[in-house]
Amino acid sequence: MKNALLLALSLASFTVLGQSQPAKPVPPATPQYRPAYHFTPAAHWMNDPNGMVYYKGTYHLFFQHYPEAMVWGPMHWGHATSQDLVNWKEQPIALFPDKLGMIFSGSAVLDEKNTSGFGKNGQVPLVAIFTHHNPDEEKKGTQKHQYQSLAYSLDEGKTWTKYEGNPVLPNPGIQDFRDPKVSWNTAANKWVMTLATKDRITFYSSPNLKEWTKLSEFGEKLGAHGGVWECPDLFPLTLNGKTYWVLLVSINPGGPNGGSATQYFVGQFDGKTFTPQTATQKWIDWGKDDYAGVTWGNTGARKIFLGWMSNWEYANQVPTSPWRSAMTAPRDLALKQVGSEIYLASTPSPEVAKLAQPAQTLKNLTVKPELALSDKIKLTTPQFQLKLNTKQLQDVAVVLSNAGGEELVIGYDKQANQYYIDRSKAGLSGFSSTFAGRHSGPRLATSPAADLTLLFDVTSVELFADGGLTTMTEIFFPKQPFTQLTLRSTTGITLEALSYSKLAGTVK
Repeated sequence: MKNALLLALSLASFTVLGQSQPAKPVPPATPQYRPAYHFTPAAHWMNDPNGMVYYKGTYHLFFQHYPEAMVWGPMHWGHATSQDLVNWKEQPIALFPDKLGMIFSGSAVLDEKNTSGFGKNGQVPLVAIFTHHNPDEEKKGTQKHQYQSLAYSLDEGKTWTKYEGNPVLPNPGIQDFRDPKVSWNTAANKWVMTLATKDRITFYSSPNLKEWTKLSEFGEKLGAHGGVWECPDLFPLTLNGKTYWVLLVSINPGGPNGGSATQYFVGQFDGKTFTPQTATQKWIDWGKDDYAGVTWGNTGARKIFLGWMSNWEYANQVPTSPWRSAMTAPRDLALKQVGSEIYLASTPSPEVAKLAQPAQTLKNLTVKPELALSDKIKLTTPQFQLKLNTKQLQDVAVVLSNAGGEELVIGYDKQANQYYIDRSKAGLSGFSSTFAGRHSGPRLATSPAADLTLLFDVTSVELFADGGLTTMTEIFFPKQPFTQLTLRSTTGITLEALSYSKLAGTVK
């Protein structure tokens, strides 16, 4: 999904419902930039993760996809499956544009009670709830060009049939009316839809996924409003025996470091109304490249998050071919309390840790002002994990560099009390004036001790600090692989341990 300006620009380049202009020549392939354990499509455009649901041992990932070019175009639902969240198999396209419009973002549920009636002869249907976007209606200036529709699968997600009664939720006259995230609310004994409606979230309920009743609105005067609200998610998590509800809301533009990002609120949901604990939003990821993320359905109490690893400021221009963009690594979500505040912490899912080969650990490292580690740790693969632990956090930076003078710097600034990623000199950046730079996020933990986990995969780094209280995700494109590892600290720091692990993964 995207804001109205970007959508208008994109539509100017494409005709409606999948009929595109002649494709531009495909740039030379860049296999050196293909991630190894993050999902990428084999070719062409990808953005938001959609319809994420777990069923019979398989994780289903659907995604916004344009199968005719490497830039945004008439949206389809691409499809991939995995048994372990890190090894993915791309499947045939699940949903194609039709007379009602393009297939924008949405969700999928397991309709165990067959409330929809789609199940036949005891079959349990998977039901996709998505936004139809009709560009013809948009061109006419109508405010009703986005509406919610259904499709169902009776063969465990392999093939999908669109509901003949679509749309099931007509547009009441709102410019941005999209991205339904649906889940079963046990206490209320009904389906609840969390829908992005311009500058706020609107909640709806249904007994059968076909007939929807408006419940309430949230956020008109709360949270960040630098751009349109998109891709919401609502789910419960438990902390110290008490259940709280988390509401994710992506926003574009208006992110803390520019462009698109995802804010969240912690509060209570009574089956009708969401009430936040505080009026101020928090950010699930402070980096430039984690957007539109939501959680998998049908995973019980475990909440697994996945985001789109890009930013609308430059998503159409990043130098990869014949595909564009990747998803983040899967992350398990949990609530943590710091003082009186409750935060949503993100940590790499355990499935990612299973990729780690035996660790090489260096202990009691003193850094001031610089410590070269290339003679001890050989960066022979671009996918690896670094873990740092210190009892007394001070200025520190992890520097990856190469013989060409490029460097990626990830660190902590004690005076500002911020973690940061600096990709100013990390490789190609001329495709966007907003790509290069140093981006930061606050340290939320109050303990002097700190832990830092860094996941690298060819062209991305994901930072998880202090048990996931601060998370940052950024992409980069070096002209040659980073082969040198150095630590820096202007104030001096002692690391009790630094662990390096190669991460297994096969580029697809």
